Amino acid sequence: MSGAEDVDGAVRRWRGLSETAVLLDGFHALKHALRFGATVPAVLTSDKDAALGLADELAPDVRDRIAELAVAVPADVLRGLVPRAHPTGVAALALRPDRAAQLAVLAQRQRSAPAVVLDNPRNLGNAGAVIRLAAGFGATGVITTGSLDPWHPTVVRGAAGLHYATAVERLQVDELPAGPLYALDPEGKDIRSVTLPDDALLAFGSERSGLSAELRERADELIALPMRPQVSSYNLATSVGMTLFHWSTSSGRPAPL
Repeated sequence: MSGAEDVDGAVRRWRGLSETAVLLDGFHALKHALRFGATVPAVLTSDKDAALGLADELAPDVRDRIAELAVAVPADVLRGLVPRAHPTGVAALALRPDRAAQLAVLAQRQRSAPAVVLDNPRNLGNAGAVIRLAAGFGATGVITTGSLDPWHPTVVRGAAGLHYATAVERLQVDELPAGPLYALDPEGKDIRSVTLPDDALLAFGSERSGLSAELRERADELIALPMRPQVSSYNLATSVGMTLFHWSTSSGRPAPL
């Protein structure tokens, strides 16, 4: 097969998958997706030698897999296939995990780590940062309510491909899995006085309007992060990180290394 035929075939495969597959934007998203078992049928790069150099330096565990999957294409071809070319010159398409399997993980009766609930989030980048945090702490998953798609390309980019390291789904409030629900609210009990159980649902309101009335009614307890007077709020991802850190320390189980 000639180089031109190889490029043409890779581009045809990309276009055939792009409507349904998950865009992995950049080397780091690809690295994480492969590490956590994603099925990746298409990888394109405008500089394969540079991509493999990054793999040698940062991800030798998946270097051979990247070498096998990656097809070098001209930079202008890659730019025409993705919304915004990543500085690493790498883009890939992965299959989305089976929804039924993801819901089964979230619905486990004896979860060993909390699930994070983002109640009607609005900011795609914030949602991605939360998923990245949840993956880092070994949370069971991240659930969003409302209209935001947690698998939107911008969310996946913000999470650096770590959707595949935790369960990520969108549900309505009345579809949330069982478990004690602790909702973050300025009027709640100081989180430092609360031990968060492993099977907790940790709920955070939207950046603009806070908790919805429906979720507040569903909550078993309102809890609050310590905050200096006259400071109105923390960034959403910061709040999630602080809460997961409190869970990991108060439960006696440090974040995984």
